Amino acid sequence: MNSQPWWSSAVVYQLYVRSFADSNGDGKGDLAGIRSRLPYLQTLGVDALWLNPCYPSPQHDHGYDVSNYFEIEPDYGTLAEFDDMVADATDHGIKILMDVVPNHCSWDHPWFRAALAAAPGSPERDRFWFRDGRGPNGDEPPNNWQSIFGGSTWTRITEPDGSPGQWYLHIFANEQPDFNLHNEDVAQHFDDMLRFWFDRGVAGFRADAVAVAGKAPGLPDDESEGEQEIGYASPFFNHRPEGHLTWQRWRRVVDQYNADHPGRDVFVVCESYTPDETTLRSYVNDDEFHQCFAFDLMLAPWRAEPIRQAIETTIGTLHPHGLHAAWTLNNHDAQRAVTRRGRHDAHISTHNNLWNSDAPVDELLGLRRANALALLQFALPGSIYLYCGEELGLPEVLDIPAAARQDPVFKRTQGRQPGRDGCRVPLPWTSDEHSSFGFSANKSESPWMPQPTGWGEYAASLQVGRDGSTFELYRAAIALRRLHGHFESVGFEWIDAGNEVVAFKRGEILVALNVSGQPATLPSAWGHGEILLSSDHSHSDGTQVPADTAVWLHV
Repeated sequence: MNSQPWWSSAVVYQLYVRSFADSNGDGKGDLAGIRSRLPYLQTLGVDALWLNPCYPSPQHDHGYDVSNYFEIEPDYGTLAEFDDMVADATDHGIKILMDVVPNHCSWDHPWFRAALAAAPGSPERDRFWFRDGRGPNGDEPPNNWQSIFGGSTWTRITEPDGSPGQWYLHIFANEQPDFNLHNEDVAQHFDDMLRFWFDRGVAGFRADAVAVAGKAPGLPDDESEGEQEIGYASPFFNHRPEGHLTWQRWRRVVDQYNADHPGRDVFVVCESYTPDETTLRSYVNDDEFHQCFAFDLMLAPWRAEPIRQAIETTIGTLHPHGLHAAWTLNNHDAQRAVTRRGRHDAHISTHNNLWNSDAPVDELLGLRRANALALLQFALPGSIYLYCGEELGLPEVLDIPAAARQDPVFKRTQGRQPGRDGCRVPLPWTSDEHSSFGFSANKSESPWMPQPTGWGEYAASLQVGRDGSTFELYRAAIALRRLHGHFESVGFEWIDAGNEVVAFKRGEILVALNVSGQPATLPSAWGHGEILLSSDHSHSDGTQVPADTAVWLHV
C-alpha cells in the first residue's frame, strides 16, 4: 500500500484562470469556464489544478496584486461558484490548489489605504516597509535597490496633509507594496487565509515569490545594483534568512491543520529559483515547504550533460531526506518551451529566453524537443506541474502589439522587455477564429489578450483523440505513469548511453532522451526492449532513438 502523500507523485495542471475558458462572453476566463472544461482535464488525466490568483485585484499584475485574500475576483465568479467548482472537480477526481502571494499585496488593499492615511511610525505603516527618504527634504529613495520588474523599488507618497512624504518598498511594481511579514497583523492574516481556503476544500497552495520575502536589516545600499539587468534579485532581498521565519510559521499552520483534519494531507509548494543545493534544502524540509519547483531542468540548455545534472542535483538533494521533487518545464512567467527549445541558441542556454531572446526560432524543432523533454519528465520520481496549453504544444506568441501588452515588465522598461504576455494568450479550444477559437461564449467580444491568426491549428478539438498529437502524447504518458503506480516503489538508476543521450531506468522501464541532431543507437546490452511510448509517434524501432526524441522502453 502506498504510504506517500498524494501530492508527492501527482500531475498538477497550472491553470491561468483569465486565459483558460470564458463562460459569460466578457473576454476573460472564469470559474464557470473551468467547470465546463473539467471533462477535458479528466480526459488528460491530471490529479489536481493549480489556479493562478483568482482573488479580487485591480489586475495591474493580473492577480498578483491582491486586494482581498478572502474573496473571489468578480470577473471570475463568486465564493459560491468557487465552492461549486471544487465540488465538481472532486467529482471528476481532481483536487484544487491555489496561488498565494505573501510578499506583497495591491495598493488597493484596505491595509495599504489605511497606511497612506496614517502617520509615519503608525501601526498601519508598520504592516509595510515605509521609510523616510534621503537627501535634501527626503527627495531621494531610502536606498538604491532596483525592482525585479525594472526601476526603483521605492515610490514616494503624498502625506494626508498634502506634503511630500515617506517612501514605500515594492520589490516588483509600485502597485504591489511589500508586506512586512514580521508584523504580527500580517503573519496572523496569512495564518487565517490558509485555514480559510483549506476549510473550503483547497488541497494546497503554491507560494509566490518566496525568495524575496526577507529583507536585510537596515535596508542598506547594494553596491552592485547599478550594473544589474531587469530580473536581478539583490542579495539584500533575495534568499534572506529573515524570510524563513515566515515559512516555518506556515508549516506549523499546515501541520496543525492536517493533524486536526485526518485524511486531508494539505501541503505548500514554493516558487523559488534556487541557485544551489543548500538553498533548495533551506526551503524544502520538515520545518518549511513540502516542495520547491525544480527549475534547473526547465532552464537547462539543450545538451545531455546539463539536463542530466539538473535531474541528478534535484534528486540527490531531496531523496536522501525522504523529500519529493516538483518538476516543471513551463509556467506563466516563462516563454513557452516550444519557443525556447526551438531557438537557435537553445543548446547554449535558455536562461535568457524566459522573457526575451533575439535568436531565430524553429517552432517545429522546438515542439519536437519540448515533447521529448516532457516525456522524459513524466518518468521522473516526484510530481509534475504542467502549464495550461503545453499539452497542446502552444508556442510563445511573440508579435503581440505594444498597445495590447499588459505586463508591468513591458510598461516599466518602456518596452525594452516584452514581458510575459506571450505565454498567457487565451487557449484555442476550436479552430473557429470567429469565436475566439472557442475560448469565449460571445463571438462579438474580443479576448482580453489577442489571439494570433492560425491559433486554431493547435485547438484542443483537433488534438483530442488524434494519433500523434501533443495532447495524446501527454495523455498516454500520464496514463502509463499511473499504470506503473507513478513509479513509487521503484528506484532510479542512471544508464550510460553516450554523450548525447540522457538515459535512466525505473524498474523495468528504461527512458532515453536523444538531444543530438542524429539518430542514436541503443546499446545491445539493453535487450532492445518493447517501445511503450515515443515522442516521435512514427518511431517503432527499439534499437535506435531518433534525433531530439525521447522513448520509454520495457526491458
